[in-house]
Amino acid sequence: MRKLLALALVLYATCASAQTNSDAWNKLVADAKKEGKVVIIAPPDQEVRESIPKAFKEKYGITVDYLGGRSSDMAGRLRAERSSGIYTVDAALSGMLTMASIFYTEKMLDPLRPALIDPNVTDGSKWKSGKLWFIDPEDGYILRLFSTRTAMFYMNTTYVKPEEVKTAQDLLNPKFKGKIITSDPTLPGIGSSDSARFYIQYGEDFVKKLYLDQQMMVSRDRRQIGDGLARGAYPIAFGAEDEEMEKLEKEGFPIHRVYHLDGMSEVVSPSVGHVGLFNNAPHPNAAKLFVNWIASKEGLEVYSRARGGAPTRKDIDAAKYLPTAMIPKEGGDYFDSYNWEFVLNTKEKIRVRMKELMGR
Repeated sequence: MRKLLALALVLYATCASAQTNSDAWNKLVADAKKEGKVVIIAPPDQEVRESIPKAFKEKYGITVDYLGGRSSDMAGRLRAERSSGIYTVDAALSGMLTMASIFYTEKMLDPLRPALIDPNVTDGSKWKSGKLWFIDPEDGYILRLFSTRTAMFYMNTTYVKPEEVKTAQDLLNPKFKGKIITSDPTLPGIGSSDSARFYIQYGEDFVKKLYLDQQMMVSRDRRQIGDGLARGAYPIAFGAEDEEMEKLEKEGFPIHRVYHLDGMSEVVSPSVGHVGLFNNAPHPNAAKLFVNWIASKEGLEVYSRARGGAPTRKDIDAAKYLPTAMIPKEGGDYFDSYNWEFVLNTKEKIRVRMKELMGR
């Protein structure tokens, strides 16, 4: 009898909890619809700009005001507005550097974890890491949505064959002197990420040989990097825009992505695969509904397909629409190029050292 009573109490509590969650969700949806719109900062990609507002409106009838652009540029706008007590943006889909060093550090964000109430989002079994992947030290402000296997660098195979570069040391071959171009390693961004990875694994002497003795061409214009690679002036390119590489491939240029070097960890990156919720949001309920949706199977698949990032949810079959090479293997040994400690501390120290080494 006691066991039956205990079981009945458990079932009652479970049903009551489910009803409470359902009531809270229905209230959120209703309140969000009354607000009528949500304003987000997101990447400038046209496909993302079109697909996210369309899908969200079809689902909930709520308009998405989409502010597309570089996260760093958007951050400047928010700083100016907030200094005047103006709050116009609800949520952000952003890269880690802006999200962490500006939005989080300058306390523009509200805790995201309490806002996530959709059981299909909060269920850890739906995520590859077994739980929601918050990257911030407080484990609750910035949720990571993408983890994509990314190319270390690119080659023009008319001038360099893949078999010629199998290890990092092969990049020091005298035949490549003056033939490698890189995004500037003295600036925050992909250039400093690349140099920091080499510095961490192979040391300062290797970095000096690669960046200085090999006379690497340093560029602050990623279009110049792509152009130099396509023309063969610099047939090995670090820091090129992957979207530009795809365009060149479609135009017939022999572009080869290098994902693996013997003895070096492969790379994963979130790109602009983070979501955050701004405090003082002008549409707080629509904002909460949006972050639940973008972290759901439906919303994240829309974003993943449009942006080309590998989702951190395990119930999305990304192999149906992404190249297999871009999807990290379970249990693989990867270097996370946007690990919090690496980006905000380790990489920054190495970036400063690179400026010294390069006399900049």
